[in-house]
Amino acid sequence: MKYILIVLGSLSLVLGVIGIFLPLIPTTPLLLLSAALYIRSSEKLYLWLINQKHLGAYIRNFRENKAIPLRAKIISVSMVWISLSYCAITISESVIIKIIFLLLATAISLHILSYKTLK
Repeated sequence: MKYILIVLGSLSLVLGVIGIFLPLIPTTPLLLLSAALYIRSSEKLYLWLINQKHLGAYIRNFRENKAIPLRAKIISVSMVWISLSYCAITISESVIIKIIFLLLATAISLHILSYKTLK
């Protein structure tokens, strides 16, 4: 079971890192999942992750403050709207699919904005 948790934690970590660059993949929740899986399977990997200069900051900030930095909020919400608006305009001709993309962008934005802003 320990090895399964390490593999799942590592997969979550890779997806979280990809999420830094692709707005539709949520970085912080995936990094938090990685930390949770690592703490149950390998203290060494957990400590490595939370002590990382950039990745560890996501986890520590959220765990300690339950807040997202303003810059991250602005970038996240902007990228979500750019990406999903592009999808709504170019991918489908169906009005229902376009509405779904825009509702998804709204829901993701509201979720991101529901967290306190880290100063």
